[in-house]
Amino acid sequence: MMRCAIPVMIAAALALGGCNRRSDAGPVIVSAIGEPPRLNDPSRGGQELPSRLLLDSTAQGLVRFDAAGQIEPGIAERWIVIDDGMSYIFRLRDAEWSDGRQVTAEEVATVLSRQIARGSHNPLLPFLSAIDEVVEMTPEVIEVRLKRPRPDLLKLFAQPELAVFRTRPPGGSGPFRIATTGKRDAMLHPAFDPARSPDDDVAEPGPAANVRLIGERAARAVLRFAARDSDLVSGGTFVDWPLLAHVDVAPANRRLDPAAGLFGLVVVNRTGFLGEARNRIAIAGAIDRAALLAAFTTDWVPATQLLPEQLDSAAPPTIPGWTALPAADRFSEARARASEWRAANPGPLQLRIAMPAGPGATIFYALIGANLRSIGIDTVRVSLNADADLRLIDAVAPYDSARWYLGTACAPCGEDARTAIEAAREAPDAVSRARHLAEADTALAADGGFIPIARPLRWSLVALRLRQWQGNSRAWHPLNHLRSDTN
Repeated sequence: MMRCAIPVMIAAALALGGCNRRSDAGPVIVSAIGEPPRLNDPSRGGQELPSRLLLDSTAQGLVRFDAAGQIEPGIAERWIVIDDGMSYIFRLRDAEWSDGRQVTAEEVATVLSRQIARGSHNPLLPFLSAIDEVVEMTPEVIEVRLKRPRPDLLKLFAQPELAVFRTRPPGGSGPFRIATTGKRDAMLHPAFDPARSPDDDVAEPGPAANVRLIGERAARAVLRFAARDSDLVSGGTFVDWPLLAHVDVAPANRRLDPAAGLFGLVVVNRTGFLGEARNRIAIAGAIDRAALLAAFTTDWVPATQLLPEQLDSAAPPTIPGWTALPAADRFSEARARASEWRAANPGPLQLRIAMPAGPGATIFYALIGANLRSIGIDTVRVSLNADADLRLIDAVAPYDSARWYLGTACAPCGEDARTAIEAAREAPDAVSRARHLAEADTALAADGGFIPIARPLRWSLVALRLRQWQGNSRAWHPLNHLRSDTN
């Protein structure tokens, strides 16, 4: 008799399902790590992955990401860029809202205009300031007019936050419709394609084309997968990585994304010891990144610079000067800086580090704390949104621009860096924008306001039946691109 290879400590998880072979028939079952999706209005689900996936699945934007993280058509079937990059013109395909009414350019322009308006709660709003207006040109064509050229605009329009979702009545244009709902999940069924000819002999999608989307805690999602009761766990981060050590999941099912983005500590209290740039830089040099990341996986690569590559900057990434020093010299310098500070400022030298909850964050904090204690700095862990001195940033880049990296890491940063970032935002052309981005990168490195540690760790558990799943730099896996034989 076949026995489950699941540790005794989690045997209670068998209540989630048996050890039967994972079937290749029936709906694809997806556990997205996070709060259950907001079924009535996923656009209000914030940054919770289940709601973002539901929004992307039921209310696509003008364009979408495919399985590889590349741009593909959404509501727009094609587009052109004119006027030296100052205008994007989108021709809409035949599409229907969830109530069966035809999607019109007027409605799409209205929704997008609301999303980019000042005062909108859209988290991408700071990076949409180049958009001047969205207008209807014909019932099938809209134009996005810009104040300044932005060659990376399509990757922003592919984000779920810019999905075209109507609130009255609520819904979008697919590629899925919500068939049934539960407390924590929704069953999604492929939407009817109105562009299909009525003469087409196309069979109604079978159960294998459906997707059951569940929003749940990482521990429950991992156990569900180990019990072969789901096909995909999506949205894993460093916080949840240690859970994988306690379940029997084959190496072939564990997948890492080559995620682009930021993972490091931002200086949020620029007073006291952290009020001096040389002290901030000393801390950056004292962190043993290799040992810290090796506690998770050897596939997690350290980072010492802010920009991963040149991107749209006029210069290669700025390499901090401390990287040229041997590790022993960096630790000695940091100890000397802390000792000098304590001599001039009697009392304990302590930094509050804001971290998320979870086992991976506990390991991470313990190792960071050990590093800092070795140079004479005590630490205390506080919740991620509490008042702090250092706060962890763990974010995947929504698009490939140096401005996103610099703007995200400047939270806050010095005046020189802020001025250069703002100049890049207002730049009238690509050449001056690139120059200001390079200036901001140099200024932020000299300021020491952000301590890079690595790129974001993003992992999934993927059943072999999901043949179209691909790791990508966006760490984004659309639910309509999981099974190549049903999409």
